[in-house]
Amino acid sequence: MRAILEIVLSLLAVMGLLSLGWILFGHILTPAGGGRACCVVPGTGDGGDLEQAVTGVLWLRGGGLIKGTVVIADCGLNAAGKAVAAALTLREPGIDVCPAADLPDYIREKARGGH
Repeated sequence: MRAILEIVLSLLAVMGLLSLGWILFGHILTPAGGGRACCVVPGTGDGGDLEQAVTGVLWLRGGGLIKGTVVIADCGLNAAGKAVAAALTLREPGIDVCPAADLPDYIREKARGGH
């Protein structure tokens, strides 16, 4: 019985150390400081992959791996694609839609602290 208890406690200790290492490694790889990122997701056509791409970036943002705005760059969205982009902006704060030609001006405005 004592041998089983020692094995279980050893496994728990190893799992705890692995978890701690995983968390520390994640903090090393995560950008430090209060810097913000502007994640640009290109949208074309009917926006077929747009929701999946934006959801992936939102998952990273929700986990604290990135901070900042998600920008859907309109690179030729049709009416259905624009509807998908509009639905995404309503679903979650911090998502903007910007025509691809206006993207440099948009990023400069964000860098100056504009909203």
